[in-house]
Amino acid sequence: MGGSIRKLVRSQPDAAFVWVTLSSDAQRAVETRAAAARLLAGAKEASVRVERFRPSYFPYDGGAIKDYFETLKQSVRPDLIFTHYQRDLHQDHRVANELTWNTFRDHLILEYEIPKYDGDMGSPNVFVPLTADELNAKIDLLLECFPSQKSHAWFTRSTFEAIARLRGIECNAPDGFAEAFYVRKATLTI
Repeated sequence: MGGSIRKLVRSQPDAAFVWVTLSSDAQRAVETRAAAARLLAGAKEASVRVERFRPSYFPYDGGAIKDYFETLKQSVRPDLIFTHYQRDLHQDHRVANELTWNTFRDHLILEYEIPKYDGDMGSPNVFVPLTADELNAKIDLLLECFPSQKSHAWFTRSTFEAIARLRGIECNAPDGFAEAFYVRKATLTI
């Protein structure tokens, strides 16, 4: 979703952005903050919150994470929320998705996909076309800001290019690249 975030920063210069990461060790916190700083550069207002819930234990620590979401709800009123895909097979991602929907029931929520070993990519229904330059900037950022992920066989430029190309084909993007999201519910004001 990095390309979409950059496009939002440019197209909505008065928007406030709140970036929340629920689980992070010291190295991943530095990586997250570096990526957020680059993606949100130029935003009028940006806040980055990096929490330390225990990774891989979200289903067992759900009460504490739910409490966090309830306090978050008191401090932000988002127009748009990005969260993990509902059918993401990683247990922490699923809990984050469930609590997002449980907490922010009346909001536009875009669920994003993450390539990984689980093979849980689906058929998204919302697309954000990217230019080749936007895609390359996004991939450069990922590879530079997240060195801890380089040991994963899927964390490669070619993986990110392939997904963007496939999503670009699906929406007939002008430059052939896109990011894709899942929307379960959207309200139209006509």
